[in-house]
Amino acid sequence: MNTHTIPRFGLGTFRLQGQTVIDSVENGLTLGYRLVDTAQIYGNEAEVGQAIAVSATPRDEIFITTKIWTENHARDKLIPSLKESLRKLRTDRVDLALIHWPSPGNAVPVDEFMGALAEAKAQGLTRQIGVSNFTVALMKDAIAAVGAEAIATNQVELHPYLQNRKVAGFARSQGIAITSYMTLAYGKVLADPVIVEIAATRKATPAQVVLAWAMQLGYAVIPSSTKRANLASNLEAQRLVLGDSEMARIAALDRGERLTSPAGLAPAWD
Repeated sequence: MNTHTIPRFGLGTFRLQGQTVIDSVENGLTLGYRLVDTAQIYGNEAEVGQAIAVSATPRDEIFITTKIWTENHARDKLIPSLKESLRKLRTDRVDLALIHWPSPGNAVPVDEFMGALAEAKAQGLTRQIGVSNFTVALMKDAIAAVGAEAIATNQVELHPYLQNRKVAGFARSQGIAITSYMTLAYGKVLADPVIVEIAATRKATPAQVVLAWAMQLGYAVIPSSTKRANLASNLEAQRLVLGDSEMARIAALDRGERLTSPAGLAPAWD
């Protein structure tokens, strides 16, 4: 079984740029966030690194995740690209490096980029490795390449409207953790009558209910926000425990509604 531990509550930085992402990370760290999630394609690694550098929180208390872009999958490109990410992030290693998307059209075989990622770990450039947006078939290929015990997580779109049970179930069977991204479905689920009703009953926010639901299922979450009040409010989800009937009502909201499936990148989803 995979014994890697990833903080179950982190700060996402997707779509945040410039001073906005600096402020979000600085505020998040001050409030108590300890995982910061970025990616090469986000174009904000340098700003994330700047915010971490000026933070009063020691580097060894911060869990940094970045993701390797598809153009850097090839064996001769992956490690140099990760070193460039480390330079931008102002650190000698990240805590988790993920393959952001599978290689479009299998241009670079899974065993090649997973092997290169494992080599990056062996060189001390990252403490853990994992994948993102991988289907069951792709997870099987990754496991064949490096072993399930080497794969810390599969980061996937997962929210009440897309509960991704097949992928999550297979990952669990292999000891691979699931990290849920877009847990709030770009805010779509926050207006759902079931979520709103549970939130009112619990004297919580709809966001807190959804984040608590995901964590209660064993998933890590990485919500983002540009507002300090929302960052603080989201953190409180860790204290909310939903009842079985509430979990069942949210489970019934699944409708397979995928919001992220970019043409040319997306695999054949489960």
